[in-house]
Amino acid sequence: MSEKKFKSLKEFYPFYLSKHTNTTSRGLHFIGTGLVALTLFTGFLFHQSRFFLVLPLFVFGFPWIGHFFFEKNKSTFFQYPVYTLASDFLMFYDLLNGKQSFVVKND
Repeated sequence: MSEKKFKSLKEFYPFYLSKHTNTTSRGLHFIGTGLVALTLFTGFLFHQSRFFLVLPLFVFGFPWIGHFFFEKNKSTFFQYPVYTLASDFLMFYDLLNGKQSFVVKND
């Protein structure tokens, strides 16, 4: 089975959202991405590299718990690392401004 090749983030993002339909999983992604941003900001602000040691926990821990226990699927990170990371922040922004909802209605 061949992998789909995405040519842009705009093309990839709907696929990414289709892998994130569970409310709890979206919440975990939101928390993890928010903690990543906060940790990066704090580490740079206070010039403390020790903040960066917890980044893998936030980058991978929260989302993977969401995928394993709630979505019952695999993260797209290892197939599409750049698009997945960008989509994490895009979904965070969309959830924050109301463009996306934590509750996904399946028709």
